[in-house]
Amino acid sequence: MMSLEKYMPAWVKRIGLVTVLLIFVAGIVFWGGFNWALEATNKEAFCISCHEMEENVFKEYQNTIHYTNRTGVRATCPDCHVPKEWGPKMIRKMQASNEVLHKILGSVDTPEKFNKKRHELAQHEWDRMKASDSRECRNCHRFDYMDYTEQGNRAARMHPKAFDEGKTCIDCHKGIAHQLPAIDQHIGKQNDGAVAISHGEKPAEPAKEEGKPESK
Repeated sequence: MMSLEKYMPAWVKRIGLVTVLLIFVAGIVFWGGFNWALEATNKEAFCISCHEMEENVFKEYQNTIHYTNRTGVRATCPDCHVPKEWGPKMIRKMQASNEVLHKILGSVDTPEKFNKKRHELAQHEWDRMKASDSRECRNCHRFDYMDYTEQGNRAARMHPKAFDEGKTCIDCHKGIAHQLPAIDQHIGKQNDGAVAISHGEKPAEPAKEEGKPESK
C-alpha cells in the first residue's frame, strides 16, 4: 500500500495528521456556530427581545405599510437595518455592540428617555443610509425597475426628479417606518414629542354660523 506520508507537507508531518484533522473539524464547528449566532441575532424576534425596542419603535412600525399591506410582503427590522453583504454586515454588528452597552446603562429604557434621544438615534441611522446610498432599501426597491405608470401622480413626478438630482431613498422617505423626531420640517404633526407622518389631512369643514340654515 502506497504511503501518504511522502505527499504530506512538512508542517503536517510536524504536527501530525490527526491534529490537522481535529483543527479542521474545530474550524467547521466554529464557523457553523458563528454563522448560527449571526442568523439568530438577525431576526425580528431578537431585535424586539428588549422592551426598549418592543415598546417604542416596534409599536410604531406595526402601524406602517412595511408591517402589513395588501401583498403580505413585510420588511422586518434586519431587512432595513442590517446589510446583507458580509463586510458591511460585520461592521454593523460591531456597531451594534454600542447599543448593547446602552441597554445595560439604561439610556433609553423609558419612553421619555427614548424620545429625548430620538433625534440623535434617527440621525445616526439617516447618516448611515445616506452614506450607503440607501443600500437596504434597494433590497426591495430599485430605481431601474420602477414602473411610473403604476405609481401615483406625485411619486411618478418626484422620483425621476430625485434621481436626476442624485438623491437617495432616505432623503425623502424619513419616517417611513417610525415616528419622526421633533425636527423642523414641512410635513407631519406633533405627537407626544415626536412627529407623525401625514399622508394628507382631511380639509377642515367651515365653521357654521349660529342661526344660519345649512345650504342645500
